Amino acid sequence: MAAERKLLGADRGEAPGAGGEEDEGQSLWSSILSDVSTSARSKLPSGKNILVLGEDGSGKTTLMAKLQGADHNKKGRGLEYLYLSIQDEDRDDQTRCNVWILDGDLYHKGLLKFALSADTIKDTVAVFVGDMSRPWTIMESLLKWASVLREHIDKLKIPPEEMRDLEQQIVKGFQEYVEPEDVSAGSPQRRTGSEDENIILPLGDNILTHNLGIPVLVVCTKCDAVSVLEKEHDYSDEHFDFIQSHIRRFCLQYGAALIYSSVKEEKNLDLLYKYIVHKAYSFHFKAAALVVEKDAVFIPAGWDNEKKIGILHENFTTVKPEDAYEDFIVQPPVRKLVHDKEVAAEDEQVFLMKQQSYLAKQPATPTRASDSPARAPTGSPRTPGRSGATTVPSSSPMATVKKPDPNMKNAAASEGVLASFFNSLLSKKTGSPGSPGATGSPGANAQGSAKKPGQKAVLTNVQEELDRLSRQQDAVLANSSPTENEA
Repeated sequence: MAAERKLLGADRGEAPGAGGEEDEGQSLWSSILSDVSTSARSKLPSGKNILVLGEDGSGKTTLMAKLQGADHNKKGRGLEYLYLSIQDEDRDDQTRCNVWILDGDLYHKGLLKFALSADTIKDTVAVFVGDMSRPWTIMESLLKWASVLREHIDKLKIPPEEMRDLEQQIVKGFQEYVEPEDVSAGSPQRRTGSEDENIILPLGDNILTHNLGIPVLVVCTKCDAVSVLEKEHDYSDEHFDFIQSHIRRFCLQYGAALIYSSVKEEKNLDLLYKYIVHKAYSFHFKAAALVVEKDAVFIPAGWDNEKKIGILHENFTTVKPEDAYEDFIVQPPVRKLVHDKEVAAEDEQVFLMKQQSYLAKQPATPTRASDSPARAPTGSPRTPGRSGATTVPSSSPMATVKKPDPNMKNAAASEGVLASFFNSLLSKKTGSPGSPGATGSPGANAQGSAKKPGQKAVLTNVQEELDRLSRQQDAVLANSSPTENEA
C-alpha cells in the first residue's frame, strides 16, 4: 500500500513524503470502491427460483427443459432441479435462475422445504401446470397444488409484518398494470407521472382473495390437443370458453397470469420465457394480452377482471357460468381394450392323437344310401371326394339279378330284398342311360379310371356281392322240393 502511494505521488510530481500524499491516495481508493459497489448493484441478482407444480404427465419437465434449450424427455422422482440461463443485453451480464420441479405425487410434498424457505420466498415465482389434453383434470389440479403451496408457506412461520409486505407487493403489482401500448418504448411497465395520474384503483370482487405473497403463473400445456378434443370428444367453442372462464376466475383469486402453450408446436414458449424473466428480474415486458385464439391464450396479471370474463359467457347456450366445472367438462368413458387371451397351439401329433381317440369312441351313425358311400363286404370304404362313377360292366345290373320268386322261403325272400337294395344303389350311383354319370359313358369311364394305385373299385365289389346273392338264390330254388314249388 505504501509503495502504491509513493508511486501515485511520483506520478503527480510530488516529492516522497509530501504532506498531501495520504489524502490523495485515500480519495482514489474511495472512488474505486464506489465504482465497484455500483457495478455490483447493477448486476443481475442471483438466487432467483422458479417452483413448478402439477400432475404427473402434465409436461412440467418437458416444458422447463424446452425453455432451458434442451430436448430431453427424462423424468426424475421427488424434486427435480435444472436452471435457466438469464442474460441482460443492456448490462452485458448473465446469471442462472434455479428451477425446482416437484413430483406429481403428494407423497413428495415434504421436499418443498428444499425449494422454498423463509429466506427465498421473496425471490420465488410459482408456476402451476395444467394439462389441456385432459381438461377434466385442470381445475382439480390447480386447486390441489394451490392448497399444497398455501399449506407449505404457512409452515414457514414468516413474521406477519414481512408476510404482509410480500402480499402488498403482489397487490400493488396487480393494480399498477398498464397496457403495453400505453407505455413508451424502453420504459418500465408502470405508470409514471404526477400523483394524480398514478391513482391506484381498489381491487374488485374475487380478486386476490388467496394472496400467496409470491407471483403466480398458470401454464396450460399440450394445447395442440384442442383439435383432438374437437374430433374425438365433440368439444365445441362453448366447452373451451367454459374451461377458460373457470381458469381465469382461479387466476383472479391468486393474482396469477395465464398462458396456453404447446411444446410440440412451440407455441407461446418464447412468450412464457420472457414473462417468467419479467416477474423474477423485473425486465421490461411489452406483450399484450391474447384472447382470440382458443389454443394460444395469454393474460398477464393485472389485465383481467370479471367484466372481461363475462364476454365469454355471452356465447353460452347449454351451460351457465356458475355451473360446476366437472358437471360440464366430463371425463369420457375409458375404452377398455379387450385383449384376447393368448392360446398356445398344442403339438400337431398330440392333436391328431386326440382326434383319433375321439373318433374311435364315437358310435357309427346310420346314413342314407344316397348321402354316404357304399361299403363293400370287405369293409373297405369308398374314397371321399371322388364323385365320378367307377367302371362297371356295360350290361345293365338288372340283367344279372334274378327277381326273387314270391313262392320261395323267407330266407330266400330276405336275400332278394337285399339284392334289390344293392340294385337300387347301382341305379342311383351310375345314373340313367345317357346321363353324365351313366354306366359306359366316356365321362364315367374317365372318372372311374382316374383312381389311385391300389384303390379298389367299389362298385365292382358290389357287383360281385350281387352275383353271389344270385347264386345263393339259384341254389335255394334248386334244392326246394317240387311240392313246395307247386304250393
